[in-house]
Amino acid sequence: MSDVVAGVDFGTQSVRVSIVDSERGTIGAGVAEYPVKRDKRDPDFATQSHASHVSALVEATRTALRDAGVAGDDIRAIALDTTGSTVIPVDERLEPLDDYYLWCDHRSKDEAGEITAAARANNLAAIDWCGGVYSSEWGFAKLLHWLRHNPDKRPRFATALEHCDMIAATLSGITEPSRVSRSVCAMGHKWLWSEQLGGLPSDDFLTGIDPLFAGVRAKLGGSYRTSNNLAGHLSPVWADRLGLRAGIPIPVGAFDAHWDAIGAGVTEGAVVNVIGTSTCMIAIAKNADCVPGVCGVVPGSVHPDFVGVEAGLSAVGDIFEAIAFRANTSVAVLSSRAAHHRAGQTGLLRMAWDNGDRTVLVNPSLGGVTFGWNLSHTAEDELFAAIEGTAMHTRIILERMRQHGVLVERVIHAGGIPQKNELLNQVYANVLNMPVLVPERSITSLGSAIFAFLAAGTFATIEEAQRALCPSYRVVSPRANESAVYERLHPLYRDLYFSLGQRDSSPVSIGNVLPTLKKVAADVRARSL
Repeated sequence: MSDVVAGVDFGTQSVRVSIVDSERGTIGAGVAEYPVKRDKRDPDFATQSHASHVSALVEATRTALRDAGVAGDDIRAIALDTTGSTVIPVDERLEPLDDYYLWCDHRSKDEAGEITAAARANNLAAIDWCGGVYSSEWGFAKLLHWLRHNPDKRPRFATALEHCDMIAATLSGITEPSRVSRSVCAMGHKWLWSEQLGGLPSDDFLTGIDPLFAGVRAKLGGSYRTSNNLAGHLSPVWADRLGLRAGIPIPVGAFDAHWDAIGAGVTEGAVVNVIGTSTCMIAIAKNADCVPGVCGVVPGSVHPDFVGVEAGLSAVGDIFEAIAFRANTSVAVLSSRAAHHRAGQTGLLRMAWDNGDRTVLVNPSLGGVTFGWNLSHTAEDELFAAIEGTAMHTRIILERMRQHGVLVERVIHAGGIPQKNELLNQVYANVLNMPVLVPERSITSLGSAIFAFLAAGTFATIEEAQRALCPSYRVVSPRANESAVYERLHPLYRDLYFSLGQRDSSPVSIGNVLPTLKKVAADVRARSL
């Protein structure tokens, strides 16, 4: 007899619920969207509402059950991953005091800078384990920004929760902050938490940044757990709303990219590049040292028996969509037009900083830069250059990982974009000069299902579940002549990346950049004749 579970993935703009059978794999799915609230006066603003998230979850779950043709009572467990750091300030009953600070809300960049400066001045060991720089995409920075800008709500503030912990507590009917299970994945990568270092930073450190942090350390209490533990069981109220059976187990949640890595079949030596609106690059290792500029090196954050390593780009799919929007067309159309572009043929070199830099500079103040424009360039040229640029940025991250002892033997492409953009897969393989493995089908929410199966007792280990459920790969191999061109271009990109991206960078001569871009483009055209 097979078991059936629900795996849930909350992305930036939609939630996907997959109904997964332990023998047949995914048998049904439902998707529901929710808006990202933006402010035209402030490009750093990005929030979402709790109400829209839970409404979308109800809709997607009921759609998935109908699509799978199974009864809600047949579902043995439900597991949920979310974006992060997506932060919710709540009151003593876990009611939201405000909208969620979405991961891509960068209003707290000044607060992040203050935390970084204080950590360095106090030799805070935890900052080294999250790359040496604190980010505006992370929890303490977002919370401090909220505390500073909401004096009227501060008296009701009881704690702050990551979305993955909030949704698990909500579905479990938990209404007391002390009973909330907190994800080691979320708190380790984004909140300076480390079991080895005694948990969160001290009160003295936090209040030294701002007295508004007084008492916050205690308010971030609860049980810190890896995802092979339970956060709770589905409450009768939420069982009725979702159409499921009350009492089924809910494991401790995690971030979407980390569980996508599990669903993509991550093993030691593999880096899973989850490519969507942004990217997260996830690796696991039995042992790993600090890696400057990455988003954290955290035991148990991805796989409970391994150290999780996270890095990524702050925008990838969002850059492509912006280019298509400005051209009044779609990414699919531009990708089709650029399908036969060759490495370096556009003469453009594009830095992927349109939404700042997540790794390895951790600098939200950067902006997009493109070198080499001429009067004949098209929108498809810019898209191709953007794909090349995000791939070269990815190569810098992988180089940094290798330099600090992370084993990188293969790259797996997860996320939504690789399933529908073969141009991107090929360019990445060429730039990285190594094969890219693309799952034969989408793995979104499969990682959630794997942890649901563990909670239900269906599989004894993650590896057993991966062998049963993870898809096979098709291999996109690098093309030697294309990779040779990128060996000429990547040193230019690397020099520009570090010289333009750091305020205190040493002088670098860039007078050769534009002539080299023109020479490479001319050489490509000559070979094509």
